[in-house]
Amino acid sequence: MRLRNKPWAKEMINDNLDLISVQPTDMQGKWQSKFEKEQPLFLELGSGKGRFITDLAKQNPQNNYIAMEVQEGAISLLLKKQVEMKLPNLQLLLDNGSKLSELFAENEIDGLYLNFSDPWPKTRHEKRRLTYKAFLEQYKYVLKDDGHIKFKTDNQGLFEYSLISMNNYGMKFDEISLDLHNNEGLNLNNIQTEYEEKFSKKGFRINYLKAHF
Repeated sequence: MRLRNKPWAKEMINDNLDLISVQPTDMQGKWQSKFEKEQPLFLELGSGKGRFITDLAKQNPQNNYIAMEVQEGAISLLLKKQVEMKLPNLQLLLDNGSKLSELFAENEIDGLYLNFSDPWPKTRHEKRRLTYKAFLEQYKYVLKDDGHIKFKTDNQGLFEYSLISMNNYGMKFDEISLDLHNNEGLNLNNIQTEYEEKFSKKGFRINYLKAHF
């Protein structure tokens, strides 16, 4: 969902370049320098307004996190939160997810989160889906050998597509649920996104998987 432009967004971003990187060209292999401590590094691709990634960072100070978003309007709302919280283990990144191999070095990321990505339901838009094989190729490049992908969506079609796409790419599944919120074991430590809470309350089932290459 595309958010309206925020007239204050550009100024806020320019005033807080210690907290957010905007289309960087020289950060491959250097992301740990953005944090107070060098720790395992995790990336959320498509962070939206940032409820999930900020809660995750607060609950896991032993890890470093990067929230990546292509929409300036969305990431400006997340930046507004981070200006107040100043979480030392969270950095923001405004850029396009199709450029991961240009933004990160090989084996730089410990884990990747894909939460409620745009389903792009039309066949002609398949290449835009974040679980399309071209994206999986980039994830494999930036993830460490023991790195994992965690994926959540309320869209059944996208989930089925993702299972097939990942399987065809040779990925292995560690966890799968077609109804995450009613899976007591997997839901125990689940952190919800804004979108997830809204649609689960309307009765939508949340699909979830954890996989590795």
